[in-house]
Amino acid sequence: MSEVTLSTNKDTVLIPVRVTPRGRANALTGARNGALILSVTAPPAEGQANSAVIQLLSDALRCPKSALGIRRGEKSRDKVVSVAGFTLEEVRSRIAKHL
Repeated sequence: MSEVTLSTNKDTVLIPVRVTPRGRANALTGARNGALILSVTAPPAEGQANSAVIQLLSDALRCPKSALGIRRGEKSRDKVVSVAGFTLEEVRSRIAKHL
């Protein structure tokens, strides 16, 4: 398993994610090729999977949903999620607790 490649842009931390919609559970399942692997039970229709991704990361990172946003890849399995209000190291340590 590889490590998640985080980056920063102004006051946000960027997390590359790979999403598996219609999974068995909502969970952080690992890391591969620098991306955080997520599984969500929601289907990829009408933004349901995107909402599930935001909820899952909000719970995992212990931050409000308003601090998260999908920066790139709204209609793709490969996304970049931005996290506002946290340092790179804070996000890295909170992700590490779930992997």
